[in-house]
Amino acid sequence: MKSWSTPAPAPLPVQPDRLRVFDTASQSLRHPGNEAEQASLYVCGITPYDATHLGHATTYVSFDLLQRYWRAAGLEVSYTQNVTDVDDPLLERAEATGVDWRALAEDQTELFRTDMAALNVLAPDHYVGATEAIGLVVDAVQAMLADGTAYRVPGRDGEPDGDVYFDVRAAEARGGWRLGEIGALSPAEMAEVFPERGGDPDRPGKRDPLDPLLWRVHRDGEPAWDGRTLGQGRPGWHIECSVIAREHLPAPFTVQGGGSDLRFPHHEFSAAHATAVDGRPLARTYLHSGMVALDGQKMSKSLGNLELVSRLRARGVEPVAIRAALLDRHYRSDWEWSEDLLAAAQERVARWRAALDGPHAGAGRAVLAAAHAALSEDLDAPAALRVLDAWAAGELTGEAEGSGEDPLDLAVVADALLGLVLR
Repeated sequence: MKSWSTPAPAPLPVQPDRLRVFDTASQSLRHPGNEAEQASLYVCGITPYDATHLGHATTYVSFDLLQRYWRAAGLEVSYTQNVTDVDDPLLERAEATGVDWRALAEDQTELFRTDMAALNVLAPDHYVGATEAIGLVVDAVQAMLADGTAYRVPGRDGEPDGDVYFDVRAAEARGGWRLGEIGALSPAEMAEVFPERGGDPDRPGKRDPLDPLLWRVHRDGEPAWDGRTLGQGRPGWHIECSVIAREHLPAPFTVQGGGSDLRFPHHEFSAAHATAVDGRPLARTYLHSGMVALDGQKMSKSLGNLELVSRLRARGVEPVAIRAALLDRHYRSDWEWSEDLLAAAQERVARWRAALDGPHAGAGRAVLAAAHAALSEDLDAPAALRVLDAWAAGELTGEAEGSGEDPLDLAVVADALLGLVLR
């Protein structure tokens, strides 16, 4: 699947890698554990049945910031993102609107690409649809059936025979993964959110209510692919990210990212599936961004309370102002979008731009050092933006005379490190 196009960040003077982030799995601040001079990132992508809202944008801008931090620290970054281009919500929306599901997926994926390019989010090296990974999914599910960490469910209550489920308890018994260790939720919390997030705890024939679906055998009216010994069907949700990550990133890779609603079951079971197949952890560190609300409720497609990136752009709002508004809230925070926040971001961008014509436009080295240090503490973007504010106010004026270092354009630093295009 084609990705989008964003300019590579300009090279910056290399900064020290002192990053500490909050790892959901360990519930602690820690260095993410990348290999020397290399880092790898997987961020779960969209299910393309509706346009990109600001909850999505917050997640992808947050992890774009991580990429830019690593690059400024001199690390080579490998980034993979999926697209869940076949899943129940997509099929349901296609049926409700009378649109072919493939056309709906492509249309909304293209809108997402356009939004990401506008927000200056660095494109992934590998952008892979679930429908492009069917062969990898089949390989993995067949391997789990063979080693006893998956099983078939007989058909009851109108369901056909042959759906394949992951055996949570068998996987735990093999070692290398324990239920709840990735999402850091209690058994009661997992039981509560599982049905809310795509799980089917009451499906007859399952060995454990939390066992997730790996392969859904063909139903009339649904798309299906050749599953070889699995039969015609389509993948469950969590398995696609396991196999796509394994295909394109190291094992384990540095950071698994996504919204906090993916802690469980999605990231929990993506990690479990990968470990069940080859015995290795999926990722070293798990980072989760907060939820964005509108009118007092979490912004979501199901509720329809959305503010869309494309809608703001159509109003003439500059993408750099949208990005500045998103960065002014810590990535782990839950917060609420408002027009006041947008207006404040627009005024801020105007002040930064005005200062580019002032005497300290070449103070980029001082701003880079201070902003990168701020990001080192759990990607504290609001603190990094305050560095720009201090510079624009004349409180951070750069290197002392006679330092021997060439001036560094502030606009280059704002773009390369924070993704803020001021010129």
